[in-house]
Amino acid sequence: MPDPVVGLVLAAGAGTRYGMPKAMVRDADGRPWLDHAASALVAGGCADVVVVLGALAEPAVHLVPPWADVVLARDWESGPGRSLAEGLQTCGDAAAAVVTLVDLPGLRPEAVRRVVGDDPAPSDLRRATYRGRPGHPVVLGRDHWAAAASDPAGAGGYLAAAGATLLDCTDLGGGDDVDVVERSA
Repeated sequence: MPDPVVGLVLAAGAGTRYGMPKAMVRDADGRPWLDHAASALVAGGCADVVVVLGALAEPAVHLVPPWADVVLARDWESGPGRSLAEGLQTCGDAAAAVVTLVDLPGLRPEAVRRVVGDDPAPSDLRRATYRGRPGHPVVLGRDHWAAAASDPAGAGGYLAAAGATLLDCTDLGGGDDVDVVERSA
């Protein structure tokens, strides 16, 4: 039996451009973005999901689906790399972690499946792209966890330097992160 693949939702930031932590945001129907992200990972093939919280973690934990695990990024202010490191420490013997961000409410399970592939291995390193731009989800095989989490700014530099396989998910939509609150005209 192959090692499991664990989904990891990074949701620790303060959301300064957005005006609040995105872990607290709900869509127009009232569904938490945390639920969107975690559900897309499970529907896309992840055996388990870990949600990494930081800013306003105490109220945000109530928005996490009850079947997902929660970890608190103790030093989340240091940047997304710290949150990634905290999350990866909880992934145990997983062959790979599938990483996404909370601020992608349009992420579709089909994009997760495309990036995960058939049988993820500890050596895998893959990233979704949208309209030629790098995005999420990202597959980090276990062999890459320490290096990918070593930069406080996040794994982007490592993914580029290590030659992550890029998989175009433009046709699936859902790759745009939401950094500002949309206002009605």
